[in-house]
Amino acid sequence: MSDLMFGLDTFGDVPEDDSGRPVSHAAAIRQVVDEAVLADDLGVDVIALGEHHRPEYSVSTPETVLAGIATRTSRIRLASGVTVLSSDDPVRVFQRFATVDALSNGRAEVILGRGSFTESFPLFGYDLRDYDVLFEEKIELFAKLLEEKPVTWSGTKRAPLEHVDVFPKTESGRLTTWVGVGGSPQSVVRTAHYGFPLMLAIIGGAPARFAPYIDLYRRAAEQFGTTAHPVGMHSPGFIADTDEEAKEVFWPHYRVMRDRIGALRGWPPIRREEFDAEIAHGSLYIGSPETVARRMAGAIRTLGVGRFDLIYTAGAQPVSARMRAVELYGTRVIPLVHDILAS
Repeated sequence: MSDLMFGLDTFGDVPEDDSGRPVSHAAAIRQVVDEAVLADDLGVDVIALGEHHRPEYSVSTPETVLAGIATRTSRIRLASGVTVLSSDDPVRVFQRFATVDALSNGRAEVILGRGSFTESFPLFGYDLRDYDVLFEEKIELFAKLLEEKPVTWSGTKRAPLEHVDVFPKTESGRLTTWVGVGGSPQSVVRTAHYGFPLMLAIIGGAPARFAPYIDLYRRAAEQFGTTAHPVGMHSPGFIADTDEEAKEVFWPHYRVMRDRIGALRGWPPIRREEFDAEIAHGSLYIGSPETVARRMAGAIRTLGVGRFDLIYTAGAQPVSARMRAVELYGTRVIPLVHDILAS
């Protein structure tokens, strides 16, 4: 497991200061940068920023914030988590991430997704009825752009390209690109078809239920004659010095966030018993460093993944608690996971 990678993932949730007041969006963005700098100092492998267009989140353009992080860090890889390709332009996505790659000396990664939230579609003038075809066409174009050669392409949702070269080029000749999947077999097969690494969004239920998706990815890659890369996973969690502290800091803010989303999707309010059960047996990695490391190691062993990204913000957890969570992840959790997996 020496090649195992560990990341941190955030949507730039707007936190509270230590007096309980929400900070501004601008302060929240600067806070994300500070957390990424700390993660870099502590040896965390990846920082991933997700795209949202909602008031409770500060990051709407991950690559812009990643560019800022690039100038203050030296080794941590800089990823989106995810870029909603369906409501963006593949050419511009490539150009923006190639620029981050240049600023960071080759540390940029893009994780493409269809988007579990749909606010970007009407915001940028896309019809949700085209949800599937938009992603199909745009990932096809993006795969061509990654070859960094003149592109000829046509589709139904974007102007065609005729032998068009796109700049800037990357120094390595290939921008690292994943596809984020939340549980659609069709999406898993598509990822294998293009030979992209698979990043599984496991945000509820036992991790073992995603094992068939990993098996499908590997079988599909073999059938298509593409490379089955090591699979990654990202899941939510939070770390404090004790199990009880982690739960009590995380729960009230998580409940507000979860019920806000649930009201839009027809879900009932979350109960504390559900929360505790998800920590014990599901996909919430919350607790002391020892507890979180033990559960992460179990998921890594069960699924055989090569990368684990912890979504360390889910609501307005206070700034000081977030910084402590990042510190504990880098100094305690990651070494403990390595020790557990080596034993």
